Amino acid sequence: MKASAKTLHEQVTRPPQGTPAEVFGAFLKLGLTSFGGPIAHLGYFRDELVVRRKWIDEAGYADLVALCQFLPGPASSQVGFALGLLRGGPLGALAAWAAFTLPSALLLVIFALAATSFDGPIGTGLLHGLKIVAVAVVAQAVWGMTKSLTPDRERASIAVACVLIVVFAAGAIGQIAAITFGAIAGTVLCRNGPAAGSTHLTFHVGRPVGIICLVTFFVLLGALPIAAGISKSWGLFDAFYRSGSLVFGGGHVVLPLLQAEVVAPGWVSNDAFLAGYGAAQAVPGPLFTFAAYLGAVMGPEPNGILGAGICLVAVFLPGFLLLVGALPFWDNFRKRPIAQAAMRGANAAVVGILGAALYSPVFTSAVLNAHDFALALTAFILLVVWKAPPWVVVALTAVGGTLLRSF
Repeated sequence: MKASAKTLHEQVTRPPQGTPAEVFGAFLKLGLTSFGGPIAHLGYFRDELVVRRKWIDEAGYADLVALCQFLPGPASSQVGFALGLLRGGPLGALAAWAAFTLPSALLLVIFALAATSFDGPIGTGLLHGLKIVAVAVVAQAVWGMTKSLTPDRERASIAVACVLIVVFAAGAIGQIAAITFGAIAGTVLCRNGPAAGSTHLTFHVGRPVGIICLVTFFVLLGALPIAAGISKSWGLFDAFYRSGSLVFGGGHVVLPLLQAEVVAPGWVSNDAFLAGYGAAQAVPGPLFTFAAYLGAVMGPEPNGILGAGICLVAVFLPGFLLLVGALPFWDNFRKRPIAQAAMRGANAAVVGILGAALYSPVFTSAVLNAHDFALALTAFILLVVWKAPPWVVVALTAVGGTLLRSF
């Protein structure tokens, strides 16, 4: 084990061995073909970058995945960003993010710009079908996260308590309160769990750079709400930055956070929000590119291409700042039992938040009658039991919604 740890240490601390162009090419392939959500993305990364290209070994990759799952933000995109940093330096990290993110972001922006022309029975039926598939997708996420993140009475109780918190304190304040409560309760109730692994993960990132990134994260978190009063652009950046800062447990958790930020103030209609979320299941790459759709479809300016760019950068930025900030300190921090317990509680809180969102706005807005319920249940069975690819389920449910509205 000592020899293996030494080899890993030498591997991950050496200067970058590739180029940003090489990183971009590798991640563009992944960005065009990685369907199925963050867990599937991590499998694609392993096959392409660990097994085939050998950018990092299995132990280092497992440790990197553990770090990104611990931090707020889009875990698969953070792993990709870190692998780009490892292979091609800072430019390699940006190349990895751009190549993995832009294909799905562009597809969703095109859908947003075309959505305004969807009228008549066929168009409204298509959009309604996309809202129904969102019910199935969120239900699948809640089902899977419940089994993995609330496997005992303590964490299940935290999740239920957090449902009550977000029901009685709606909006972003309730979600922040739920995550805070979950973390505090976790430190008391969730201390029994597997210890951190013994592998050693150290990137070529110095502690001063890490500190600068962490300070920048918190400064933006505090300053952006003040800057939001200056212009709508800053308000948009603030809303999506805060949402990206609070996402624990997977990309689907961004749904209730963004819904509170853009639907409640009237920037995006609830119907357009859920239709876009359904469409996001049919494209490859990270679910966070849903932010690009919202920025493009937004009613008040900035919207269109500019709005999509602002929202896309803002929702990814906090996760990347936290990742680079944590890299120099991860080995020491992850061994602290209280930190692990807090994260177990926070992850349980995430299940409660997403469970509340499954009912409202997702289910109540999409399932209007027994026919809609039957279609949503069919989509859920296809995803969970038949393991059908999400894009296939999206296509079938969109057709089903069109037929229901037409006849």
